[in-house]
Amino acid sequence: MRSLSQSLPTPRPPAKTPPAKGVPTRALLAGALGLALGLALTGAAKAGPTLDAIKARGAIKVGVGSQPGFFAPDSNGRWQGFFVDFGRALAIAVFNDPEKVQFVSSSPQQRLPALQSGEFDILLSGVTQTFTRATKLGFHFGPVVFYDGQGLLVPKKLGVAKGKDLNGATVCVQTGTTGELNITDFFRQNKISFKPVVIEETAENQKAFASGRCDVLTQDASDLAITRTQLPKPDDYVLLPERISKEPLAPAVRYGDDQWLEIVNWAVHATIQAEELGITQANVDGFLTSADPSIRRFLGVDPSLGEAAKLDPKFAYTIIKTVGNYGEIFERHVGPKTKVGLERGYNAPWTQGGLLYAPPFR
Repeated sequence: MRSLSQSLPTPRPPAKTPPAKGVPTRALLAGALGLALGLALTGAAKAGPTLDAIKARGAIKVGVGSQPGFFAPDSNGRWQGFFVDFGRALAIAVFNDPEKVQFVSSSPQQRLPALQSGEFDILLSGVTQTFTRATKLGFHFGPVVFYDGQGLLVPKKLGVAKGKDLNGATVCVQTGTTGELNITDFFRQNKISFKPVVIEETAENQKAFASGRCDVLTQDASDLAITRTQLPKPDDYVLLPERISKEPLAPAVRYGDDQWLEIVNWAVHATIQAEELGITQANVDGFLTSADPSIRRFLGVDPSLGEAAKLDPKFAYTIIKTVGNYGEIFERHVGPKTKVGLERGYNAPWTQGGLLYAPPFR
């Protein structure tokens, strides 16, 4: 029996069609690429199931946690906090109304399954962007809104100055989080041992630490800074200097809705860009008369960007006027003058030595 390659005739190469006279081959290629890009962008501009559901509902459902400074209802039941303001910024981008948003509290263990099942449209609960979550679990991530790292909170009476001094310590850690893996890696890398006390609920985890069931409480450093203020005697505890992991906290959305993802991206970028330009809640109106074309595009005086994205041309202006720029949001909820008392650190603009950087609005 002959092989398949022997039984089939050898195909002739297609005849080469010369380019039209006066049109260089490079120009033809450029035109083809431009057409392909145009078709791709046209497809991406179509609303997907998440955005359709949001518009039909008349509100965005946002998954959040329950950590004062980042997300917590006030005495009137109104949600307040760093991540909450980004939820209101999204409501402005979609509806031009910061109140068309519903906040849904979810535990660290349930938040990603709840997002996947459609309980909310976006997760803004301080979720860490990871390779597995983006590929295996099927989530898209927006821009990093908070650069964090896992820390170690210990009683001062232990007399330790760094994590490497914790050989044999008992460590309270939440199950089902990246922190559980990170603390194991940290002790293994430093060739020291520890005894885990694994607890699911955040409040129970903190209670166990406060009662002395464990020597160390490990969470994101921002969470530990808040936890320390809630302990009976905050000055009896110290946050060790190590950050044993990278924890880039970013909005998470489900696969399948490119336009929704881009709205998330550019709503966040708007707060970062405004700070870089020196635009604040107080002075944003003064920038409306700027002759700078980049500022005119950004604030919607030149409406071309918003119209192309099918958004209100002044969505960035309204976000800044309503919730402020990134720096204002940070300082208001978690900055040095708040109970949380965090320094900007990596969460400063790139022009000030931080990592915050917005792509051009053009």
